Amino acid sequence: MAPTTPGPEPGRTGEQADKPPQDRAGEPAAEDRAGRPDAAEDPKALTGYYRRMALIRSFELRAAEMYTRAKIGGYCHLNLGEEATVVGLMAALRPTDYLFTTYREHGYALARGAEPGAVMAELFGRATGMSGGFGGSMHLFDWNLRLLGGYGIVGGQIPPATGAALAIAHRSAPGPDGEAVMCLMGDGTTNIGAFHESLNLAAVWRLPIVYVIVNNLLGMGTPVEAASGEPELFRRGCAYRIPGERVDGNDVLAVRRAATAAMDRARSEHQPVLLEAVSYRLRGHSVVDPARYRSVEETRRLRELDPLPAFRARLIDDGVLDEESAARIDDEAEREVAAAIEFADNSPPPAVETLFDHVYATPVANAPRELPGDPLPVGRTDEADEADEEG
Repeated sequence: MAPTTPGPEPGRTGEQADKPPQDRAGEPAAEDRAGRPDAAEDPKALTGYYRRMALIRSFELRAAEMYTRAKIGGYCHLNLGEEATVVGLMAALRPTDYLFTTYREHGYALARGAEPGAVMAELFGRATGMSGGFGGSMHLFDWNLRLLGGYGIVGGQIPPATGAALAIAHRSAPGPDGEAVMCLMGDGTTNIGAFHESLNLAAVWRLPIVYVIVNNLLGMGTPVEAASGEPELFRRGCAYRIPGERVDGNDVLAVRRAATAAMDRARSEHQPVLLEAVSYRLRGHSVVDPARYRSVEETRRLRELDPLPAFRARLIDDGVLDEESAARIDDEAEREVAAAIEFADNSPPPAVETLFDHVYATPVANAPRELPGDPLPVGRTDEADEADEEG
């Protein structure tokens, strides 16, 4: 396969290209084209963004290590290289907002406020995990955080997220203090039917939802330009008259600003919005993907765009951090993740008798609960099974 090439320059492109960097209300943006914060930015908030980005980076690096050591089974998809997008999006959410994610969701859970130990324990399949050890890497869930998945099926989150927005629209009128939904997806998801069906319904019903495309330029190993007739994915909502915007996913402040404006509009107007964040994963599609479809030159170029050291350097240049305080944050992140691994290692697996728990939301008559080796239910015999097969 030919080496992938980046899509159009992230940031202000398409309909945004001839406009000054400002938000929808016309106020000056809090950052310039290079994403440098101005004096209005709260140093404490900026430090918090870096702290969360450092935690996600450390967590994902150690998660990859734990996978190679067989501590984590099944599939495992990492947010390495996407930390600025993750933190910027989560900074735009209020506690009352609902979040639906893809299977690449560890960082989103952490930035939303999940305990690292609970996230790691879920990856380990332990009972103390976010989903009780039943979900694993792709199915993180926490009702208290209004994090409603983690979906293993491509695009599986879009219809239920749209349904959640419909429920909000039924029970409350538009307003600045209302609730809204953020639904994340990858670039490849924009080609499936559920994407178009859901956007159409959101437009017709005026639903308070922001659909976010995290465009890392590859659908597994296929470049966006080779799979999409419209590679500027934020434009794909125009068929439904849904406003769209593309933002530089390597700039945490630009992502936060664009996502905040979109969520505010969803709340206040019940206007769905399509936001595209162009980001670059630094590893393969999953931990077992060596990403040989990328050339050495492209891999080197993408590492030069790594948002974590770039934001670190920016904060040091602006006097928000110094080398010592930045190193201290990095060390704290490492220690926090090490503690999370220790917690997960020392946690028990789910008890065997809980295997059928949570299969149905309410009890269902005659639901099977037999484990391998259990005697057959009363009234059933092997001969009856054979007769059923022959009949």
